[in-house]
Amino acid sequence: MSRRSSRLQAKQHQPCQDTSPEELQVPLSLQNRKRKSMQDSKIDEENVGYQYEIKSCWPSTISGGVSPCIIIETPHKESTTTDFSRFKKYRFRNLFINPSPLPDLSWGSSRDIWFNILKKENKYSHCKHFTSLHSNLQPHMRSVLLDWLLEVCEVYTLHRETFYLAQDFFDRFMLTQKDINKTMLQLIGITTLFIASKLEEIYAPKLQEFAYVTDGACSEDDIIRMELIILKALKWELCPVTIISWLNLYLQVDAVKDAPKVLLPQYSQDKFIEIAQLLDLCILDVNSLDFQYRILAAAALCYHTSELVVKKASGLDWANIAVCVEWMEPFFKVAKKIPVKLKNFKKIAVEDRHNIQTHTNYLDMLDEINYEVAVPNQLSPISTGGIITPPKSSEK
Repeated sequence: MSRRSSRLQAKQHQPCQDTSPEELQVPLSLQNRKRKSMQDSKIDEENVGYQYEIKSCWPSTISGGVSPCIIIETPHKESTTTDFSRFKKYRFRNLFINPSPLPDLSWGSSRDIWFNILKKENKYSHCKHFTSLHSNLQPHMRSVLLDWLLEVCEVYTLHRETFYLAQDFFDRFMLTQKDINKTMLQLIGITTLFIASKLEEIYAPKLQEFAYVTDGACSEDDIIRMELIILKALKWELCPVTIISWLNLYLQVDAVKDAPKVLLPQYSQDKFIEIAQLLDLCILDVNSLDFQYRILAAAALCYHTSELVVKKASGLDWANIAVCVEWMEPFFKVAKKIPVKLKNFKKIAVEDRHNIQTHTNYLDMLDEINYEVAVPNQLSPISTGGIITPPKSSEK
């Protein structure tokens, strides 16, 4: 055999240079899989699109930092896509919220405090359409119940914050239920006031006192059972920023002059109770739940001060409160007919008198508002002797 033929035979028996020693020990099926994956990766690399980046044509020393640009290919960069599916459970913060109207504080960041208050406002939502969930209830039943709670608060010298907590608990609880009978409203109302008083009052009335004011309609055991039902329905979320809390904040921001004393009331008590009476009247109307609490308080403040004061105290523009101000106009016209005076309560300090919830003939005022709102939408009545009298409350 020639030297050349022996070399050819040796070459035929030698493994291919492209084959690795590891592949020689791997079964043929696995080798085919590996080759196929390598071919697929080559195809993917060929299909990768080009990316581009901007390159400046002129040096910044010549152009003063401004220059035309050209687009050059950057095929060495790999295209990446961001998966946003993992962010679905997060609610992105609104970076365009109104700046904080709070003054600089030595004990905390006014911006963080303001943002936390707004976040809590969005957390505790309410809606007037809860009446659609209960076929046996009418909107005026809510007005009657809240008016009665106002009267109970004055009898037991409870604070305004206590009433507005009870109002918030009631409205949010009704959103979680369905087809509640009207006979249950008084029990639900007095139970929400019972819960609110334990949260807000230093010396809250006893359980038997809340049962007593219902005139036998609700027993102590009924209130205790309903308390647990309400707390579970609300998921123990019992710390909303109420309307009266927003009013206190707005008046304080407008009146404060010394930042270290920002926690001490510096506004006029007379102005506070005038605006509070307007808010008491507004909250009896179920349509007030169309607006956020801070919008309601700002609109009421606007009627007794000015748009500039509202902007300073709340950070809200006219566009934010215009609809609410227009809706509140008949309430303001009726409320200003009745003068408001500070009442004296036993065992209540003079500086705290304005914080005690008071009651007046709110239902009659609400009837007058509803009549004035309904009149423009009706034909002019025929005169029967020259005197036109409004219809009775039961006929409206």
